[in-house]
Amino acid sequence: MALADELRTVVRAYLADRPEASWQEFARDVGIAGLLVPEEHGGAGCGPAETAAVAEELGRALSPHPFLQSAVLAVEAVKASAAPELLAELAEGARTATVVLPGDGDLRLDGELLTGVVPYAPAGELVLLYVGGLLVEAVPARREAYRTVDESRPLQRLAFQDTPVRRLGDGGSWTRVRDLGIAALAAEQVGGAQWCLDAAVEHAKRRRQFGRPIGSFQAIKHKLADLLLLVESARSAAGAAARDEMFAAIAGSYCTEAYLTAAGENIQIHGGIGITWEHPAHRYLKRATSDAQLFCPPQAHRARLAARVLGDDS
Repeated sequence: MALADELRTVVRAYLADRPEASWQEFARDVGIAGLLVPEEHGGAGCGPAETAAVAEELGRALSPHPFLQSAVLAVEAVKASAAPELLAELAEGARTATVVLPGDGDLRLDGELLTGVVPYAPAGELVLLYVGGLLVEAVPARREAYRTVDESRPLQRLAFQDTPVRRLGDGGSWTRVRDLGIAALAAEQVGGAQWCLDAAVEHAKRRRQFGRPIGSFQAIKHKLADLLLLVESARSAAGAAARDEMFAAIAGSYCTEAYLTAAGENIQIHGGIGITWEHPAHRYLKRATSDAQLFCPPQAHRARLAARVLGDDS
Protein backbone atom coordinates (compact mmCIF):
# COMPACT_ATOMS: atom_id res chain seq x y z
CA MET A 1 0.00 0.00 0.00
CA ALA A 2 1.33 3.45 -0.95
CA LEU A 3 2.10 5.91 1.83
CA ALA A 4 -0.68 8.23 0.66
CA ASP A 5 -3.23 5.40 0.94
CA GLU A 6 -1.94 4.46 4.38
CA LEU A 7 -2.25 8.05 5.54
CA ARG A 8 -5.78 8.25 4.16
CA THR A 9 -6.78 5.17 6.15
CA VAL A 10 -5.12 6.36 9.36
CA VAL A 11 -6.56 9.88 9.18
CA ARG A 12 -10.08 8.65 8.41
CA ALA A 13 -9.98 6.22 11.34
CA TYR A 14 -8.58 8.86 13.69
CA LEU A 15 -11.23 11.41 12.75
CA ALA A 16 -13.94 8.80 13.27
CA ASP A 17 -12.61 7.67 16.65
CA ARG A 18 -11.52 11.04 18.02
CA PRO A 19 -13.49 13.81 16.28
CA GLU A 20 -12.90 16.21 19.19
CA ALA A 21 -9.10 15.75 19.32
CA SER A 22 -7.10 18.98 19.49
CA TRP A 23 -4.54 19.98 16.88
CA GLN A 24 -1.74 19.16 19.32
CA GLU A 25 -3.17 15.66 19.91
CA PHE A 26 -3.61 15.13 16.18
CA ALA A 27 -0.01 16.21 15.59
CA ARG A 28 1.29 13.92 18.34
CA ASP A 29 -0.72 10.84 17.39
CA VAL A 30 -0.64 11.03 13.59
CA GLY A 31 2.11 13.52 12.72
CA ILE A 32 -0.23 15.54 10.55
CA ALA A 33 1.24 18.94 11.50
CA GLY A 34 4.70 18.00 10.24
CA LEU A 35 3.64 16.25 7.06
CA LEU A 36 5.55 18.66 4.78
CA VAL A 37 8.31 19.52 7.25
CA PRO A 38 11.71 18.03 6.23
CA GLU A 39 12.88 15.12 8.35
CA GLU A 40 15.89 17.02 9.66
CA HIS A 41 13.48 19.44 11.33
CA GLY A 42 11.30 16.78 12.92
CA GLY A 43 8.77 16.28 10.16
CA ALA A 44 7.78 13.49 7.80
CA GLY A 45 9.18 15.05 4.63
CA CYS A 46 6.16 14.08 2.54
CA GLY A 47 5.00 15.58 -0.73
CA PRO A 48 1.90 16.58 -2.71
CA ALA A 49 0.35 13.08 -2.94
CA GLU A 50 0.37 12.60 0.83
CA THR A 51 -0.85 16.16 1.39
CA ALA A 52 -3.77 15.60 -0.97
CA ALA A 53 -4.73 12.32 0.75
CA VAL A 54 -4.78 13.92 4.20
CA ALA A 55 -6.57 17.07 2.98
CA GLU A 56 -9.25 14.98 1.27
CA GLU A 57 -10.03 13.12 4.48
CA LEU A 58 -10.13 16.35 6.48
CA GLY A 59 -12.54 17.83 3.94
CA ARG A 60 -14.68 14.71 4.03
CA ALA A 61 -15.06 15.06 7.80
CA LEU A 62 -15.39 18.89 7.75
CA SER A 63 -12.48 18.95 10.17
CA PRO A 64 -11.85 22.33 11.85
CA HIS A 65 -8.14 21.56 12.30
CA PRO A 66 -5.78 24.19 10.81
CA PHE A 67 -4.09 21.83 8.37
CA LEU A 68 -4.44 24.14 5.38
CA GLN A 69 -3.08 27.32 6.92
CA SER A 70 -0.58 25.84 9.37
CA ALA A 71 0.71 22.52 7.97
CA VAL A 72 0.64 23.59 4.29
CA LEU A 73 0.81 27.36 3.82
CA ALA A 74 2.92 28.26 6.86
CA VAL A 75 5.28 25.30 6.56
CA GLU A 76 5.94 26.01 2.89
CA ALA A 77 6.53 29.70 3.64
CA VAL A 78 8.95 28.94 6.48
CA LYS A 79 10.83 26.35 4.42
CA ALA A 80 11.87 29.16 2.07
CA SER A 81 12.76 31.52 4.95
CA ALA A 82 15.76 32.12 7.18
CA ALA A 83 13.96 30.79 10.27
CA PRO A 84 14.11 26.98 10.12
CA GLU A 85 13.66 26.76 13.90
CA LEU A 86 9.99 27.55 13.35
CA LEU A 87 9.58 24.30 11.41
CA ALA A 88 10.13 22.21 14.54
CA GLU A 89 7.41 24.14 16.39
CA LEU A 90 4.98 23.74 13.53
CA ALA A 91 5.80 20.04 13.13
CA GLU A 92 5.08 19.39 16.82
CA GLY A 93 1.80 21.29 16.65
CA ALA A 94 3.11 23.46 19.49
CA ARG A 95 1.82 26.51 17.64
CA THR A 96 -0.56 27.01 14.78
CA ALA A 97 0.14 29.54 12.06
CA THR A 98 -1.57 31.46 9.31
CA VAL A 99 -0.21 33.15 6.19
CA VAL A 100 -1.29 36.46 4.67
CA LEU A 101 -0.64 36.53 0.92
CA PRO A 102 -0.18 39.69 -1.15
CA GLY A 103 -3.55 41.34 -1.73
CA ASP A 104 -5.20 39.72 1.30
CA GLY A 105 -5.15 43.00 3.21
CA ASP A 106 -4.37 46.70 3.09
CA LEU A 107 -0.87 46.64 4.59
CA ARG A 108 2.09 49.02 4.60
CA LEU A 109 5.60 48.18 5.73
CA ASP A 110 7.58 51.25 6.76
CA GLY A 111 11.06 50.09 7.64
CA GLU A 112 10.51 47.58 10.44
CA LEU A 113 6.97 48.72 11.29
CA LEU A 114 3.78 47.25 9.85
CA THR A 115 0.46 49.08 9.65
CA GLY A 116 -2.84 48.00 8.17
CA VAL A 117 -5.67 45.51 8.34
CA VAL A 118 -6.20 41.98 7.07
CA PRO A 119 -10.01 41.67 6.96
CA TYR A 120 -10.17 37.87 6.68
CA ALA A 121 -7.50 35.33 7.60
CA PRO A 122 -7.77 31.68 8.67
CA ALA A 123 -7.18 31.43 12.41
CA GLY A 124 -3.60 30.85 13.57
CA GLU A 125 -1.39 31.87 16.47
CA LEU A 126 1.74 32.73 14.49
CA VAL A 127 1.08 35.30 11.75
CA LEU A 128 3.32 35.28 8.67
CA LEU A 129 2.82 37.98 6.06
CA TYR A 130 4.06 38.62 2.54
CA VAL A 131 4.33 42.40 2.36
CA GLY A 132 6.68 44.86 0.67
CA GLY A 133 8.48 42.08 -1.17
CA LEU A 134 9.37 40.35 2.12
CA LEU A 135 8.15 37.51 4.30
CA VAL A 136 7.76 38.78 7.87
CA GLU A 137 6.37 37.65 11.19
CA ALA A 138 4.31 40.09 13.26
CA VAL A 139 2.10 40.01 16.34
CA PRO A 140 -1.23 41.75 15.55
CA ALA A 141 -2.24 44.67 17.71
CA ARG A 142 -5.78 43.29 17.63
CA ARG A 143 -7.40 40.00 16.67
CA GLU A 144 -11.14 39.71 16.17
CA ALA A 145 -12.75 36.32 15.63
CA TYR A 146 -15.72 36.17 13.28
CA ARG A 147 -19.00 34.35 13.74
CA THR A 148 -18.88 32.70 10.34
CA VAL A 149 -21.49 30.88 8.30
CA ASP A 150 -19.08 27.94 8.11
CA GLU A 151 -18.06 27.47 11.73
CA SER A 152 -15.71 24.63 10.78
CA ARG A 153 -13.33 27.16 9.18
CA PRO A 154 -12.61 29.86 11.81
CA LEU A 155 -11.65 33.26 10.42
CA GLN A 156 -10.18 36.31 12.12
CA ARG A 157 -9.57 39.99 11.43
CA LEU A 158 -5.99 41.13 12.04
CA ALA A 159 -5.04 44.76 12.73
CA PHE A 160 -1.51 46.19 12.86
CA GLN A 161 -0.50 49.67 14.01
CA ASP A 162 3.21 50.48 13.80
CA THR A 163 3.81 46.85 14.74
CA PRO A 164 7.45 45.67 14.79
CA VAL A 165 8.15 42.83 12.39
CA ARG A 166 10.68 40.05 12.24
CA ARG A 167 12.09 39.62 8.77
CA LEU A 168 12.16 35.98 7.69
CA GLY A 169 13.28 36.34 4.08
CA ASP A 170 12.30 37.71 0.69
CA GLY A 171 8.77 37.33 -0.61
CA GLY A 172 9.58 35.43 -3.77
CA SER A 173 8.05 32.19 -2.51
CA TRP A 174 4.51 33.49 -2.21
CA THR A 175 3.21 32.13 -5.52
CA ARG A 176 4.44 28.64 -4.67
CA VAL A 177 2.83 28.90 -1.24
CA ARG A 178 -0.44 30.07 -2.79
CA ASP A 179 -0.49 27.28 -5.36
CA LEU A 180 0.17 24.59 -2.74
CA GLY A 181 -2.62 26.07 -0.66
CA ILE A 182 -4.98 25.95 -3.64
CA ALA A 183 -3.98 22.32 -4.25
CA ALA A 184 -4.65 21.36 -0.63
CA LEU A 185 -7.97 23.22 -0.65
CA ALA A 186 -8.95 21.46 -3.89
CA ALA A 187 -8.29 18.10 -2.24
CA GLU A 188 -10.42 19.16 0.75
CA GLN A 189 -13.19 20.11 -1.69
CA VAL A 190 -12.97 16.70 -3.34
CA GLY A 191 -13.34 15.05 0.07
CA GLY A 192 -16.41 17.12 0.84
CA ALA A 193 -17.91 16.48 -2.59
CA GLN A 194 -17.29 12.74 -2.20
CA TRP A 195 -19.14 12.77 1.13
CA CYS A 196 -22.06 14.52 -0.55
CA LEU A 197 -22.13 11.94 -3.34
CA ASP A 198 -21.94 9.03 -0.89
CA ALA A 199 -24.70 10.51 1.27
CA ALA A 200 -26.93 11.09 -1.76
CA VAL A 201 -26.42 7.53 -3.04
CA GLU A 202 -27.17 6.03 0.37
CA HIS A 203 -30.33 8.10 0.74
CA ALA A 204 -31.45 7.20 -2.79
CA LYS A 205 -31.15 3.49 -1.91
CA ARG A 206 -33.04 3.77 1.40
CA ARG A 207 -35.76 6.35 0.67
CA ARG A 208 -38.82 4.81 -0.92
CA GLN A 209 -41.66 6.43 -2.87
CA PHE A 210 -44.50 4.65 -4.67
CA GLY A 211 -43.15 1.37 -3.34
CA ARG A 212 -39.70 1.78 -4.89
CA PRO A 213 -36.33 3.26 -3.84
CA ILE A 214 -36.06 6.76 -5.28
CA GLY A 215 -32.71 5.75 -6.75
CA SER A 216 -34.60 3.65 -9.28
CA PHE A 217 -36.17 6.75 -10.81
CA GLN A 218 -34.47 8.05 -13.94
CA ALA A 219 -34.20 11.65 -12.73
CA ILE A 220 -32.31 10.58 -9.59
CA LYS A 221 -30.13 8.16 -11.57
CA HIS A 222 -29.09 10.98 -13.88
CA LYS A 223 -28.29 13.30 -10.98
CA LEU A 224 -26.13 10.68 -9.29
CA ALA A 225 -24.33 9.76 -12.52
CA ASP A 226 -23.57 13.41 -13.19
CA LEU A 227 -22.29 13.84 -9.63
CA LEU A 228 -20.03 10.80 -9.95
CA LEU A 229 -18.46 12.22 -13.12
CA LEU A 230 -18.09 15.61 -11.45
CA VAL A 231 -16.38 14.24 -8.33
CA GLU A 232 -13.99 11.99 -10.24
CA SER A 233 -13.05 14.83 -12.58
CA ALA A 234 -12.46 17.09 -9.58
CA ARG A 235 -10.23 14.43 -8.03
CA SER A 236 -8.12 14.35 -11.20
CA ALA A 237 -7.84 18.15 -11.22
CA ALA A 238 -6.88 18.23 -7.54
CA GLY A 239 -4.25 15.55 -8.07
CA ALA A 240 -2.50 17.67 -10.69
CA ALA A 241 -2.86 20.97 -8.85
CA ALA A 242 0.56 20.99 -7.17
CA ARG A 243 2.46 20.77 -10.48
CA ASP A 244 2.49 24.47 -11.34
CA GLU A 245 0.41 27.64 -11.44
CA MET A 246 -1.66 26.57 -14.45
CA PHE A 247 -2.83 23.30 -12.89
CA ALA A 248 -3.50 25.08 -9.58
CA ALA A 249 -5.75 27.57 -11.37
CA ILE A 250 -7.63 24.74 -13.10
CA ALA A 251 -8.20 22.95 -9.80
CA GLY A 252 -9.14 26.16 -8.00
CA SER A 253 -11.88 26.80 -10.53
CA TYR A 254 -13.14 23.27 -11.21
CA CYS A 255 -13.04 21.80 -7.71
CA THR A 256 -14.75 24.84 -6.20
CA GLU A 257 -17.70 24.61 -8.56
CA ALA A 258 -17.82 20.82 -8.32
CA TYR A 259 -18.13 21.01 -4.53
CA LEU A 260 -20.84 23.66 -4.70
CA THR A 261 -22.79 21.54 -7.18
CA ALA A 262 -22.38 18.32 -5.19
CA ALA A 263 -23.44 19.98 -1.94
CA GLY A 264 -26.50 21.52 -3.57
CA GLU A 265 -27.56 18.34 -5.36
CA ASN A 266 -27.15 16.32 -2.18
CA ILE A 267 -29.73 18.56 -0.50
CA GLN A 268 -32.05 18.27 -3.50
CA ILE A 269 -31.88 14.46 -3.51
CA HIS A 270 -32.53 14.34 0.24
CA GLY A 271 -35.59 16.52 -0.18
CA GLY A 272 -37.13 18.01 2.97
CA ILE A 273 -34.76 16.37 5.43
CA GLY A 274 -31.83 17.89 3.55
CA ILE A 275 -32.73 21.45 4.58
CA THR A 276 -33.12 20.70 8.28
CA TRP A 277 -30.57 21.60 10.95
CA GLU A 278 -30.59 17.99 12.14
CA HIS A 279 -29.07 16.69 8.90
CA PRO A 280 -25.38 17.55 8.17
CA ALA A 281 -26.02 18.32 4.49
CA HIS A 282 -26.30 22.05 5.15
CA ARG A 283 -22.86 22.11 6.78
CA TYR A 284 -21.25 20.86 3.57
CA LEU A 285 -23.05 23.51 1.54
CA LYS A 286 -21.74 26.16 3.94
CA ARG A 287 -18.19 24.84 3.70
CA ALA A 288 -18.43 24.74 -0.11
CA THR A 289 -19.71 28.32 -0.16
CA SER A 290 -16.95 29.64 2.11
CA ASP A 291 -14.28 27.66 0.25
CA ALA A 292 -15.35 29.40 -2.95
CA GLN A 293 -13.98 32.68 -1.54
CA LEU A 294 -10.99 31.42 0.45
CA PHE A 295 -8.23 32.19 -2.05
CA CYS A 296 -10.34 33.73 -4.78
CA PRO A 297 -13.58 32.83 -6.59
CA PRO A 298 -13.58 30.51 -9.62
CA GLN A 299 -13.80 33.45 -12.02
CA ALA A 300 -10.50 34.83 -10.72
CA HIS A 301 -8.81 31.45 -11.12
CA ARG A 302 -10.03 31.31 -14.72
CA ALA A 303 -8.78 34.84 -15.39
CA ARG A 304 -5.34 33.86 -14.08
CA LEU A 305 -5.44 30.72 -16.22
CA ALA A 306 -6.37 32.74 -19.30
CA ALA A 307 -3.48 35.13 -18.72
CA ARG A 308 -1.11 32.17 -18.39
CA VAL A 309 -2.37 30.31 -21.46
CA LEU A 310 -3.29 33.13 -23.80
CA GLY A 311 -0.76 35.74 -22.73
CA ASP A 312 -1.15 39.48 -22.31
CA ASP A 313 -3.03 39.87 -25.59
CA SER A 314 -6.04 37.93 -24.24
